[in-house]
Amino acid sequence: MTNDILLAGFGGQGILFIGKMLAYLGLYEKKQVSWLPSYGPEMRGGTCNCSVCISDDPIGSPLVLEPDQLLVMNTPSFDKFIGTVKVGGKCFIDSSLVEGKSDRTDIDCYYVPATALAGENDLQGMANVILLGKMIKETGLGDEETIEKTVKKVVPPKKAHLIDANIKALKLGMAQ
Repeated sequence: MTNDILLAGFGGQGILFIGKMLAYLGLYEKKQVSWLPSYGPEMRGGTCNCSVCISDDPIGSPLVLEPDQLLVMNTPSFDKFIGTVKVGGKCFIDSSLVEGKSDRTDIDCYYVPATALAGENDLQGMANVILLGKMIKETGLGDEETIEKTVKKVVPPKKAHLIDANIKALKLGMAQ
């Protein structure tokens, strides 16, 4: 089983962070993993995407051009990548920031108001993690114990005070 995942948004939305979370989640599940970040030279506010491959078998290329799963946090990313999702794939969209809807009937789309949910639940800046929680729930990429272990690994020591908030955000996304 291989999951080719593309995460996309603006720099500063935590796209690379949730990509790293997915990569470690795969490692803890004893899978082969690749993590390939890509961002424009302007960093914050510029384009940003991250290819993550999680597989039972060796990974031939870390670049995801036809994702099984797509997570998007802005309209330009939605417009650019929605057509690349494999037939039968899944797309996870922050509907607080992306107004458009997909007209594709060959994929499953999940519209989660992640940014609004983050604000309502005192989780500002964690819309990315909420949307990731929804992806994990719908794809079965990991169980709750592995997810908590992953958060504790990926959140840097200087931000350890945010571990519980990240876990809360993941669980909130999984409840959507």
